[in-house]
Amino acid sequence: MTEETRSYDADSIKVLKGLEHVRKRPSMYIGSTSQTGLHHLVWEVVDNSVDEAQSGYCTSIEVTLHEDGSVLVVDDGRGIPVEMHQSGKSALEVVMTTLHAGGKFDNTAYKTSGGLHGVGVSVVNALSEWLEVEVHKKGRIYWQRFERGVPTGDQEVTGSTELTGTRVRFKPDYEQIFEESGFNFETLNGRLRELAYLNNGLKLTMHDRRKKGEDKTEEYCFEGGLSSFVAYINEAHATLHDPVRISGEFEMDDDGVIIIDAALQYNKAFQEDIFSFVNNINTIDGGTHLSGMKSALTRTLNEYALANNLFNKKDDSFSGSDVREGLVAVISVKIANPQFEGQTKTRLGNRNVQGAVFSHVSRVLATFLEENPGIARKIVQKCILNNSSRQAAKKARELTRRKSALETAALPGKLADCSVSDPKEAELFIVEGNSAGGSAKQGRNRHFQAVLPLRGKIINVEKAQLSRVLKNNEIRTIITAAGTGIEEDFDIEGVRYHKIIIMTDADVDGSHIRTLLLTFFYRHMPELIESGYIYIAQPPLYLLRKGNIRRYAYNERERKVISEELGGTGITVQRYKGLGEMNPEQLWATTMDPENRVLLKVRLENVMEASHVFSVLMGDDVEPRREFIQQHAADVINLDV
Repeated sequence: MTEETRSYDADSIKVLKGLEHVRKRPSMYIGSTSQTGLHHLVWEVVDNSVDEAQSGYCTSIEVTLHEDGSVLVVDDGRGIPVEMHQSGKSALEVVMTTLHAGGKFDNTAYKTSGGLHGVGVSVVNALSEWLEVEVHKKGRIYWQRFERGVPTGDQEVTGSTELTGTRVRFKPDYEQIFEESGFNFETLNGRLRELAYLNNGLKLTMHDRRKKGEDKTEEYCFEGGLSSFVAYINEAHATLHDPVRISGEFEMDDDGVIIIDAALQYNKAFQEDIFSFVNNINTIDGGTHLSGMKSALTRTLNEYALANNLFNKKDDSFSGSDVREGLVAVISVKIANPQFEGQTKTRLGNRNVQGAVFSHVSRVLATFLEENPGIARKIVQKCILNNSSRQAAKKARELTRRKSALETAALPGKLADCSVSDPKEAELFIVEGNSAGGSAKQGRNRHFQAVLPLRGKIINVEKAQLSRVLKNNEIRTIITAAGTGIEEDFDIEGVRYHKIIIMTDADVDGSHIRTLLLTFFYRHMPELIESGYIYIAQPPLYLLRKGNIRRYAYNERERKVISEELGGTGITVQRYKGLGEMNPEQLWATTMDPENRVLLKVRLENVMEASHVFSVLMGDDVEPRREFIQQHAADVINLDV
C-alpha cells in the first residue's frame, strides 16, 4: 500500500452536490441499471400522473416510445407548480433537480400517493441523457430542458394554451448509466393495463412509434375496476361464481383515511393468484394488507363451514393453502402514510392496515356467503377438495424425503452430476430425450456442468393438483436434482445449481416441453425464477458449409446474413431439427461452451401478466388460447414445418 492510498484526512471526504449521488449509485434509487431499472424510470413519471388521477384532477395518461430511444409521458392533471420557490428557483426546477422535494409530504396536495420520498422525477432527470418538461397551466405553456440532471437554461414561457397538464419527455442515459438500451413494449403495456384496472375510469394509452411510419397503440379504461381485473386473470379458467367486490373507506387514528378495494373469484384450477397493491404500487412481496386479507379468508371460510356442518369430520379445518388454491384475488389499499421497505416499495409494513383489512374483508365476505348459500357451498367444497389434495401431497413429499434418506447421495440415477461443489459455479442442463442427453453428457465440461435428460413431456401442472404433480417421475427427478424441495418444503438455500438451463429441440415439441417446464417452475418453484437461476439455451437452427468453412446461425436473419457473407452460392445448409443431430463437439461449441453460447435468463417483470399468459396457454379453455395464437401469429420468427 502506497503512502498516497494510505492517507485518510479531511481531503478524503467528498461531498456530492445536487444529483451527483444518484448518478454515482443509481441502483440505490431504481433497483438496478438493467432493463428493470430502465422501466422504473417510466413508472416514476407515470405514478406522478396517477397520483393526480387519484386526487380527481386527471382523466387521461399517455405513454409514447419514440424512435430516438426517448419516452414521453403526458397527463391532463393540474400541472407541476411553476411559481418561484423560496429557494430562488422556479418550483418546476426544484422538483426536477432536488431530492426529497415534492408535494407529497403532507395531505394538502395529495390525499394518497405512490411517490412519498420526493426522489422520483428528480432521479429520472439525473439518470437521463436529456429531459424536457412542459407544463400547461394558467393559460400558458412553461418549458425547461435538462441534460444529465443539470438545467440548460431557466424555465421559459413558450406559448399559450387552454389545457392543463404535464408533458415529460426523457432519454435514459444509455451511454453512461444503463446496461441495456430500449424499452420492452409488453412490460410497459402490461403495467398500464394494471393501472387502468386499479383506477376506475382512468384512460391509459400506450403508443409505440419506434419504427418510422408505424404507431402500435393500446388503450385501456375499465369501469369495473378490480372485478374486471380478476375476470381478466381468470379468462382461461372455468369459474365457480362472478367476482366478489369488497370495498370501503375508513378513518384511521393516526394515518388519516384508508381506502380498501378488493375482488376475488374462485376457479376450478389448482393455482393461487393473489396480487397486492398500495397506492397503485405493486407490492410483489406483500405486506400487512395481504396478510390481513389472507387471514380473513381462512377464518371466514372455516367459520362458515363449521357453522353449516359442511366439514367431513368434526375436527376438520382449512389451512391457508386450502382456501387459496384456485383463488384469484386482488387487494388494493390507498393510505396517506404507507411505510414501505426501501425506495422500490415491494412490501408494506403498516401494522394498523392489517387489522383494518382483516376486519373489513371478514365482515363483507361473511355477509356474501350467508346471502349466497349456493355459491358458498361451491367454494367450501372446493376448499375441502384442496384439503384432501394437500394431505395427499404431504404424504408424497414425505415419501420423497424417506426415499432420499435411504438412497445413495439422494440423487436420481439419470443425473450426470458435476464435480464442483459450489452452487455458484455449477450448471444443470435439463435436456429432452436420451439422444440429446447422450450428446450433452459427452460434450459437457464435467467439472461444472451437470446433465439431466427427461423422458417425454412432464405433466401440465396448470391442470393438475399438487398431489398428482408429485407423482410424476420426471418432476420428482427435477425436484431432487435441484435440491430445494417444493411448495411448503421449498428452501432456496438448498439449491445445487445457480444456473438451471432448459435445453430443448428447436421444433414444436421442444417448444412445448420448454413451456411445460417453465409452467412448472413458475407455479411451484417461482423463487428459482426470482433469484435468476432459470435459463433457456439457444441452440443453432442452421449449419452453413462452404468448402472448409463452417458457420452456425441461430435464426433465419443470421442465416441470410451468413449466406451473403459466404457469397450466396455453393453453400450447403443443414437445418437442425433436434439436439440429437449434433455430435458432442458441436453441441459443446454452439450451445454449452460459456465462451460462445447464448443463454436467455428468465425474468419475472409483471406477475399478473405472467399468470394470465400461463393460464391462457396451459389452461382448460381453448378459445382464449386460439385468440392468443391468432393475435401473436405475426410475431413468430421461426416456424417448424
